[in-house]
Amino acid sequence: MIRIDAVWLSSVPLDMRAGTDTALARVVAVFGAAHPHTAYLFANQRANRMKVLVHDGIGFWLAARRLHQGHFVWPAPDSQAHVNLSRPQLDALVLGLPWSRIGEGGIITIV
Repeated sequence: MIRIDAVWLSSVPLDMRAGTDTALARVVAVFGAAHPHTAYLFANQRANRMKVLVHDGIGFWLAARRLHQGHFVWPAPDSQAHVNLSRPQLDALVLGLPWSRIGEGGIITIV
């Protein structure tokens, strides 16, 4: 329904009371600009809630997801400010699975 060509995750927590304008301001602050057909993901401090801001080329969509148990696998705020995710990694993240093990992150190099 909405075309998404790139997915970016911010390690900096976002207040989940934030609306579209606040989330857009955070996208510009963290990523420099809001690009069309791109999804930007943010979590709260406890990483049990997530907001996704999608720029569809015309306007913005803001979606929220909450886990009733556990938390999303999220990088520490002191690590990279933002991480580029693949579509399979996004699918795993939304389910609460360890997305960093999918793709290149799952390659075993030392036995």
